[in-house]
Amino acid sequence: MDHDLAKGPASEAAPAGKGGKRATKSFWRKVREPLAQSRFVKNAIASLLAQFVRLVHITSPLVAGSARFSSDVYAELEPGIIALWHGQHLLTPAYYPKGKPLVAMVSRSADAELNALMLEKFGIEAVRGSGGRENARHLDKGGAKALIALKKSLASGKNVAMIADIPHGTPRDAGLGIILLARLSGRPLLPVAIATSRRKVLEKSWDKTTINLPFGRSAVAIGMPILVAADADEAEMERKRQEVTAALNAATAEAYRLVDGSR
Repeated sequence: MDHDLAKGPASEAAPAGKGGKRATKSFWRKVREPLAQSRFVKNAIASLLAQFVRLVHITSPLVAGSARFSSDVYAELEPGIIALWHGQHLLTPAYYPKGKPLVAMVSRSADAELNALMLEKFGIEAVRGSGGRENARHLDKGGAKALIALKKSLASGKNVAMIADIPHGTPRDAGLGIILLARLSGRPLLPVAIATSRRKVLEKSWDKTTINLPFGRSAVAIGMPILVAADADEAEMERKRQEVTAALNAATAEAYRLVDGSR
């Protein structure tokens, strides 16, 4: 009997609790879209992300053996194409030298808009488009325009950065878009990876996005430059695509070896 009395009030309160949750969800659905479309809100979030990336950079000193973008070795290769993997690129704006022009290709998706706004906080120009198609002959209109814009940036002496793998495709497998840019521009590709000892990997994300955390160590690994000849045929383009894939995976492994090996 005491058990029934104890059970009664709880069961009566349950519907109210569920109703409250439904009301909260309904309210959130109503305000979520306006917030998502608000330029002010987007800028505020991008500013917070930029500050967090700066915090990770400041509190994560480079380990011995780490490469540096400012090295004279890489200056001789400028303007060049910085090749990165999806999910491993978030720290690049903080580690790239201040005052050195950089243009980055950013996806046209709504989610990538925050990334573009964050880049602006670091003085980096964003070009919207997707250049990672499997068949470089069939780039969509936006991707083709973005590659043309990047080619013009290289011709004007600016470095460019581009994600090598295809959005929501096979992670850590380069598309032909970045190879086409190297062929059209005649500029070298530099495989780059940045890692931190403190990090959280989002295992359920398609690209295993890595959230770098502050107060650890960091490392930058830069592979050997890769050139694509102006007269490269389809077979040579495919060979270079595989070379970029292998070089970027090797740079990623090296960056993680450097930060994790010193524990």
